[in-house]
Amino acid sequence: MIDMNRDFRLWIVDCGLRACIFSFIFFAPFFPQAQNFTKEEISRWRAQAQRVTIIRDNFGVPHIYGKTDADCVFGLLYAQCEDDFKRVEANYIDKLGRWAEIKGESSLYEDLFIRLVIDSAEAVADFKKTPPAFQKLLSAYSDGVNYFLYTHPDVHPQLLARFKPWYALLWTDGSISAINSADITEADVKNFYGNVQEPISIKPYQEKDHLSGSNGFSIAPSRSASGNALLYINPHVTFYFRAEVSVQSEEGLHAYGAVTWGQFFVYQGFNEHCGWMHTTNNVDVADTYIEKVSRKNGKLYYLYNKQQLPVKERKYTLYVNHNGSVQPKTITAYFTHHGPIMARKDGNWISLRAVNRSLNGLQQSWERTKAKNFEEFKKIMTRRSNASNSTTYADDHGHIAYWHGNFVPKRDLKYNWSAPVDGTIPETEWKGLHAFDETVHVYDPAIGYTQNCNSSPFSSAGENSPIKKDYPGYMAPDGENFRGLNAARVLSREKAFTIDKLIAAGYDRYLTAFPILIPALTKSFSQLPSTDADYAETKEAVDLLAQWDDYSAENSVATTLAVEWAQKLNPAIRRVYIDAGEVDQVSATKNFAANATSAELITPLKQALAELKQKFGTWKLPWGELNRYQRLTGELTQTYDDSKPSLPVGFTSSLWGMLPAYSTNYFPGAKKRYGIGGNSFICAVEFGKKVKAKSLLAGGESGNPNSPHFGDQAKMYTQGIFKEVLFYKEDVEKHVEKKYHPGE
Repeated sequence: MIDMNRDFRLWIVDCGLRACIFSFIFFAPFFPQAQNFTKEEISRWRAQAQRVTIIRDNFGVPHIYGKTDADCVFGLLYAQCEDDFKRVEANYIDKLGRWAEIKGESSLYEDLFIRLVIDSAEAVADFKKTPPAFQKLLSAYSDGVNYFLYTHPDVHPQLLARFKPWYALLWTDGSISAINSADITEADVKNFYGNVQEPISIKPYQEKDHLSGSNGFSIAPSRSASGNALLYINPHVTFYFRAEVSVQSEEGLHAYGAVTWGQFFVYQGFNEHCGWMHTTNNVDVADTYIEKVSRKNGKLYYLYNKQQLPVKERKYTLYVNHNGSVQPKTITAYFTHHGPIMARKDGNWISLRAVNRSLNGLQQSWERTKAKNFEEFKKIMTRRSNASNSTTYADDHGHIAYWHGNFVPKRDLKYNWSAPVDGTIPETEWKGLHAFDETVHVYDPAIGYTQNCNSSPFSSAGENSPIKKDYPGYMAPDGENFRGLNAARVLSREKAFTIDKLIAAGYDRYLTAFPILIPALTKSFSQLPSTDADYAETKEAVDLLAQWDDYSAENSVATTLAVEWAQKLNPAIRRVYIDAGEVDQVSATKNFAANATSAELITPLKQALAELKQKFGTWKLPWGELNRYQRLTGELTQTYDDSKPSLPVGFTSSLWGMLPAYSTNYFPGAKKRYGIGGNSFICAVEFGKKVKAKSLLAGGESGNPNSPHFGDQAKMYTQGIFKEVLFYKEDVEKHVEKKYHPGE
């Protein structure tokens, strides 16, 4: 780690159809001493801090109270930095495209990728034109972080010793990844701009990390024991990616839920009247274009509408850490009117059109936290600027709803938008955005629930679901997955939900993939001759799986066998995100099970048995002994150690239908599997005359290993034991651990 800071300045040379325009904000390297804050700034921050009260409850959750919304934002960012400044800073190092200044050459093209798709100059311009009332929030955001740094001189940033208000405009929705890259990867960018001689083509499908998922359920009064609507909030992200917070101002803000580190709005949560849960979808919101580029008189041109147009050039100066010495590296990037050139395919340049940040999107993210009813919420959604989310909704008037996406460009249906399209013709241009009511949605379905688990919207409300043929394929290419099947199963069978019953449904451990896969295995094994090597041992394992009830459990050897075996099967059955016209996870698994050879089914099982025996001396290992939760440090990454304390976990990856997702992996030097993500912040909410809710957070609120709230929810997390949400101040006052103004 190096302790240095650079003002974020980006050197841009933009040569277009008109005269060359030189605008630059460049990186000026310097080594920070103490934070160089002015007396005026410090005085202003101290005055604002006195208008903010933070109450930490008995689980360390910060409840921020302020005179104004801006006061709450100030206090919220201060509290986030108290809990985990490292993650706050890391998220903005990422969005600024500055990891190479810390990590070195290995992160250079990761940074360039970000710079190409998130324009910091536009963020600065957006800040300058922001309405004054909203600009106060942006200023309060950076002031809260900077006041924390001023009052905590012992905290040493990796890079960002001063936050600026426009940083918030680099990341305007809150999803785990605000980058819509249309299957473009950092490897494609490195390949193109790194002077690689043998270009790799864009792949039609890049397997996405299945951690970028979530579950959202809404329950109508017709299925509620109390006659009130309920909402289940269940994001699946990498561990410790979000914090649990509460904010309340005298200007009408009163929201509770999860924030992504460094953002000033409650991303997934609720207020006194309504709640919102976002799930990742596969709506096509970004496209790649095949550009015909040629060189004439030393200049680059691209063909569009039968004309040769100049390719624009921008020079990006990035800084790279070489053994502690940070050196500049300038890369010339290319743009057409579609967007940046990101890759090369079959000799052609590939440009990207995407909207990865906008002032309008940040305003939409903020405004929904203050919505009072269904009509207000819908009006906020008409901004159509959240490009990576679906939304599940419930409110205190009994309304429930589901929207599959929000920002959806209109396109000509003659073209296959899941692959690069011809960039030389105007027919492939976006035709504006689909109207809000044109997007896939369902309101108050008679079945009494909605659900989405990163699955098809056409099963979101049983027989009341939207109808697929009514929508263009690019609007909802998402297929069905095993979590979606499980959600529909548990929600349709309950007629009188309570908060506890909703939690029980969300924690159902049935693995809907294995009733398809295991019968195929047993059928293949029945055809195996008894003279086969390892026949007796394989038969014992197959018989155990055949007798299994398909529910995961800590003490279940069958769960261990099933998961270790399934991970070795055809990768097609692990594909959750698909493109229009492709076979979804459920269909792919059924096809595989129906057509797999004996070798494709039995050989992976033998491999799993052999590996378990090699590691543990036996394959008869209960799942909880293999599948563990461990958090040793508060660092952004950690090593895992079998010799150090860990907790057993009975959950599995969401891939197999597990609703309380728990993704694990093997790590060097450890024999056991350790959790890396899945369930993070989980909350069940009931909207009556007063809001009632229960919640749970992975590990604990704090990222400091010395804090009592570093792991106070860890055992609860592994067992699905929820705590009561303290939404109203009178309840918070009964559970005060600490009450203070920022800076005290």
